[in-house]
Amino acid sequence: MKIIVQKVKDKQMQTYTYVSEGKFELIEKQKPILMHERDAIVKVTLASICSSDLHIKHGSVPRAVPGITVGHEMVGVVEKVGSAVTHVKPGDRVTVNVETFCGECFFCKKGYVNNCTDKNGGWALGCRIDGGQAEYVRVPFADQGLNKIPEEVTDRQALFVGDVLATGYWAARISEITPEDTVLIIGAGPTGICTLLCVMLKKPNRIIVCEKDENRIRFIKEHYPEVLTVTPENCREFVLANSEHGGADVVLEVAGAKSTFRLAWECARPNAIVTVVALYHEAQILPLPDMYGKNLTFKTGGVDGCDCEETLKLIAEGKIDTEPLITHTYPLSRIEEAYELFENKRDGVIKVAVEC
Repeated sequence: MKIIVQKVKDKQMQTYTYVSEGKFELIEKQKPILMHERDAIVKVTLASICSSDLHIKHGSVPRAVPGITVGHEMVGVVEKVGSAVTHVKPGDRVTVNVETFCGECFFCKKGYVNNCTDKNGGWALGCRIDGGQAEYVRVPFADQGLNKIPEEVTDRQALFVGDVLATGYWAARISEITPEDTVLIIGAGPTGICTLLCVMLKKPNRIIVCEKDENRIRFIKEHYPEVLTVTPENCREFVLANSEHGGADVVLEVAGAKSTFRLAWECARPNAIVTVVALYHEAQILPLPDMYGKNLTFKTGGVDGCDCEETLKLIAEGKIDTEPLITHTYPLSRIEEAYELFENKRDGVIKVAVEC
């Protein structure tokens, strides 16, 4: 009897699970198994908490399924692979992509992997299927969703590759930034800082970050002293004073508030690009009569996270460093404390690493 009980326990794992709107719980579940020849099972070594997890908690993600394990930011070690998986093998350290994509449909072939037509395509992990705030995770389409971590890159350096860094890289890529541009980034949370790091790779003439939180402004000034900072109430005047053509050439809205959505297009010069990176709790309105004549181009999410191999290379080369964003580390057994800290933005938190 003891042997049978031990075998059952060996198949159990700790998971942080979406129970109902407003409620996550640390509960035991069965360890995942391979369900398809293109699957892989990954032993999660390090996970993180994303603002999107909070959106799920508070009912702002209608597609999220109660009962799923949350978490879509993670790295780990491959434990098992399906028979059709060829790019990774057991023992490989890997990043896990926030998006699930087949690599074969019309949208995947064009790089629009967020719109993969597979039933699990797009944001599935930690939303519609079990995610990675757990000891193990099953990753569909493993050849697409897993990237090997270079030997010289640590788990902490690679932790954000599959989501917030992928988002920042995608946002900078689609924003068509040139060396002559003044770029305004609204929001200096984790995604905003990752967006900043990727915008800096484009070497624009000037970068302005708009943020209301004093701790985050201090973080920007300490780590990126060449970047200009401003608070929302002074943003329009500051951008006008620090741009050549009546506003920013490119605006990236990463804050996700009603006021910041409006601020984004108000601070843009005529014929500018406004890239909407943020998620919103409620629908936003474009007051077209007020905007008439600005001739703006809007670009919206979600992220096409298919550049993870490139960002891992940039990390290995020392051109991107997201590790300073990790301000706190907790074990999985204390993940509820980590959520409380992160959600309430206490103790100068930017990102939390969760050791699984």
